[in-house]
Formats: sequence, structure tokens, C-alpha cells
Amino acid sequence: MPGLHPPIARLIGFRRFYLFWIKFPKACKITRVKALTNPYTPNAGAQPQALVGRDDQLESFDLLLARIERGRTEQSMIVTGLRGVGKTVLLALFRRKALARDWVVVEIEVSKHDDSEFRRDVAVQMRSALLELSPKARWTDRVKHAAAVLKSFSVSVDPAGTWSAGLGVEAAEGFADHADLSLDLTDLFLAVGEAAKEHEKGLVLLLDEVQFLKPSQLEALIQALHKMVQRNLPITMVAAGLPHIAELAGDAKSYAERLFKFPALGNLSAEDAREALSRPAADEGVTYTQEALDAAVAITGGYPYFIQELGYAVWTVAEGPVITRDDMLAAEPGYEAKLDASFFRVRLDRATELQRAYLRAMAELGSAPQKASDVAAIMGRTSTNLGPTRAELINMGLLYTPEHGYAAFTVPHFDRFLRRAIPQLEVPPLKARSKGA
Repeated sequence: MPGLHPPIARLIGFRRFYLFWIKFPKACKITRVKALTNPYTPNAGAQPQALVGRDDQLESFDLLLARIERGRTEQSMIVTGLRGVGKTVLLALFRRKALARDWVVVEIEVSKHDDSEFRRDVAVQMRSALLELSPKARWTDRVKHAAAVLKSFSVSVDPAGTWSAGLGVEAAEGFADHADLSLDLTDLFLAVGEAAKEHEKGLVLLLDEVQFLKPSQLEALIQALHKMVQRNLPITMVAAGLPHIAELAGDAKSYAERLFKFPALGNLSAEDAREALSRPAADEGVTYTQEALDAAVAITGGYPYFIQELGYAVWTVAEGPVITRDDMLAAEPGYEAKLDASFFRVRLDRATELQRAYLRAMAELGSAPQKASDVAAIMGRTSTNLGPTRAELINMGLLYTPEHGYAAFTVPHFDRFLRRAIPQLEVPPLKARSKGA
């Protein structure tokens, strides 16, 4: 009997599932076994069993650390790509590589915070980094100075000394106390960089969702890292974000394009997509027919997250040990329903009525980046009138701007989902402005 779809309890209700379990215990046992052996990982940030198509980025990271270890400079990296292409997975691999080389790693998942919250996040992580550089009992004058600068950096947001507790130093007067984030962060990086150099260690900052940094925060980071290069100190940064982060970095500092590489992660090639599916299955003694793999590439478009979802879905319906094209097509409705109910729906549910109409109008025009004027025309509005709505969707991470005047979805196939979820475009009427407006 074929294995059951994993969310069966949700689909048919707990009571009906219980009765099914009583009547067909063997089928339920098969489902549990299949779930245990399923080699696919459709989870946010989870490393796939077969990581393919990312060798260039891994080699670039190895080169970055190796050159800094030899006292040379190298461009830092900001990895760009849509949601679900593996940016967070790549950062996790970078972390392992750095730790294996005895580097100190500072990880920050960026949120939309004001400068005070950003300063707190950095202070907390840098405190841990200092203690990792050297146990407090063996601190040299340079490490003590770095701790004192850290206290100065955090005193405006932590006057009680909560985060600097246990450092045993006074704030360093004249360092990181300028009430200017760029100057203060540069002072902190310089002090920590000198301490790291003395201990012959490197420190790498790994920042995820970097597009959420405010312009002042991004500018401060770029300026501080620029000073690390100028002073040849062993602090670097690798970040990950949506594709428009390269433009944001250039707007923050004109020299950002020379300070960073911007490797772009995209869909896997057809060959890599087939390997991403077939290699994990082979580890479990299961193979795919060529026709099944071709069908999977056509369904997913080589999008890494979709490959994991489709692999997970077909594993639950196929009898094996050979997965066929028919199995793949049988799994497609469940795969699509799962994406609609979670991956796509969670994005749409955050949008207002007008924002949904804007997204649906974009979907009407297709999956490619769309001009603001074309979307406005579909909606019977003007670009000026819809400008705030478009900006809100970009700020929410639902759209990004690949070039001036254009916007695109941050996840593939979102246009298809929108046409399924909202069959008819309905534009809400313009709201009358209040007399006082």
C-alpha cells in the first residue's frame, strides 16, 4: 500500500486518522518508516544531504580566510539571492570552516532595529568574541583595551553595564564614545582587531538578512571593515541578503564594490538539480529514472528549496526502490499544496488588501521584473499613487528592486501561487482623504 502523505492528520482530522490507524495499522507503519528514512530537508536553513552547485562560494571563503591568515588582504563577501536558494545554509558552512581554522566567529541574524538595538546586538556578540580570543585571566594590555573600548561602545545603550559585566574594566575615554555609530564601530573593530592580531587569530562576522540593516548601520559596517583592510587587521565579514543588497551597499559607501565580492546564488543547473535529488536517495538504496529527474527539474525549475519539498513529497508516495515519472507526477499536487499552505501563504497573509492587489497585478503581468507604471496601469491607478504600497512590499521583503523602476518577487513561482489563491484581480476603491489631510 502506498505511504500516506505526512500531514494526513491535518487533512482528514484526528478522529478519522485514528479510525484509519485502527483499520490499517500496516499503512501507518509504512508512513512512519518512510518519514524516518526520508533524506530531504525542506526546512529553513537546513543543510541538504547533497549540497551541489556551491563550490565556487566555498572556495572563495577558504581563500578569504587563508589570505588574511598570511597577512594579506582579500575582498569580503556579500552573498545575494532569492529566498530559499541556500544563503543561510552557506553561512552555516562558512561558520564550520572558520571554526575548523580556529577563527572566532560572530553570528548575527539582522532584524529591523534602530541604531541602539543594533549597537546592543554587536556589543553582546563582541563580548563573547573577546572572551573567546583569550580567557580573562590571561588578558594582555591590548585585550583589556579592547574590552574598555567595548564598554564605551555599549554605555549609551547599557548604562547599567549589564552586557559588560565581568569585563573588569572602565570605559576607554575618547574611544567609541563619539555618539556616531560609524566612528564608534570603527574604534571597536580597531581595538578588537589589534587584540586578535596579537593572539594570531582571525575574527569573521557572519550576517544573515543583511538587507534589513538601516542605511546608517550598513554604512557603519562598511566603514569599519574598510579600516580593517587599511590597517591589515584580521577582521572580515561575510553576509547574505536579497539581490538588491549590492545596490544598497553601493549607496551606503561608493567604495563598497571594491571592498566586497557579491556572488549571486541562483537556481541549480539541470545537472546539479538532478544530483540534488538522486544523491540523497542513493544513500537510502533508492534510484530515480531519467524521466523522473527530468520531470522534477521541470516542476521545480531547479530552485533549491522546491527540490527539497518535491523530493520529500515523492518519497511519501513512491513504492520504490525506483522512483518513476509517474511517481513524480503523483507527488506534484501534494507538493504544490504544501507550498501553497505554508511557504507562499505565510507571505500573502502579511499583506493588506491593497498590497495583495498590487502583488496580484504583478502576477497578471508574469514572473519577470515589472515596471511600476505597468503595474499601476493594470490596477487603474498611477505610479505615484501606488508608490507607498510598492515601498511597503519591498520593506516587507516580498519584493526587491533588480533595477531602477522595476520590482520582482523575492521567491520564484509566487506569481503562479497568486493566480491560484486570487483568481480574479480586485482593486480596492481609493479611500477618500480626510479634510485635514
